[in-house]
Amino acid sequence: MAELAQVLRHVFPTADANALVDASTGDDAAVYLLDKDRALVVTTDFFTPVVDDPYAFGQIAAANALSDLYAMGAKPLFALNLLAYPRKYLTEGSLEEIIKGGAEKCREAGIPILGGHSIDDAEPKYGLVAVGEVDPAHMCTNDAAEPGQSLVLTKPIGTGIIATAIKAGKAGPDSLEAATASMAALNRTAGEAMMSVGVRAATDVSGFGLLGHLRQMLRVSGVSARIDSRSVPLLSGAWELANSERFPGGTLRNLEDVKEHVDFSEGLPEATRLLLADAQTSGGLLMAVPPELLPTLLSELQGRTPAASVIGQTEEGPPGRILVV
Repeated sequence: MAELAQVLRHVFPTADANALVDASTGDDAAVYLLDKDRALVVTTDFFTPVVDDPYAFGQIAAANALSDLYAMGAKPLFALNLLAYPRKYLTEGSLEEIIKGGAEKCREAGIPILGGHSIDDAEPKYGLVAVGEVDPAHMCTNDAAEPGQSLVLTKPIGTGIIATAIKAGKAGPDSLEAATASMAALNRTAGEAMMSVGVRAATDVSGFGLLGHLRQMLRVSGVSARIDSRSVPLLSGAWELANSERFPGGTLRNLEDVKEHVDFSEGLPEATRLLLADAQTSGGLLMAVPPELLPTLLSELQGRTPAASVIGQTEEGPPGRILVV
């Protein structure tokens, strides 16, 4: 994240009054005001395969891109495909399955794919430009957390370490199935529940890991937080893989990046620290929930999302500071 900040310093804040959310807060999507009741929410995301099954990869990539809209409280409208693929393999069938997986996931979200762009590339990559709409008076942003709010996570973590194990042929069938199902699951229900009860601070958990995305939300909101590591849900097999030291490079970089902002309790296992920084693909929503809204939100999420876990609380303190116990 430090390297990204170095690059983004050249992206000057926009002077356009209709630009409600730009790159300055590191939020999940850009938001542009259309009129007093409508704002356009736009994001893009694509990456290399994280599973061997091309259809599942297409579903995961689409769910991952759409997650940014749900994290802002937006309703998706349509999407565009983004594709990089080696031309010499166009007719072998895998590409068709990737596109099919993405299309069916968008159909599940209730939106069409209206086109896209492709390039000839030696390494396959797939994702979406996702476009949505939100009422600007009720959207969620990552800079609206306040002290005394509960932190709620809607998917278990561990996809990074499991994806690495998949590539090495070390992931068991239960771990593979659990990770694939979690990554392919839309955050639609979580986003709808969040909006229906009135939550206004949220982000989704992806490449910077739980700690990285939480730190960013806390920093731009001007608050700190306390995390109970035992309350953070884990995917099947993630703990065992963590103790076998099979972590992706992105996870190791994430932990290094947040170390000056996180206080770990003495004796907390290194595997726990790494899992909390594990680079996620298509992770859950992380919400800061006022106490009066928490019971209703948890009731709305129960049984309708992969997880509905209270993992900590925001507090007054140095912006971006995290205590993990």
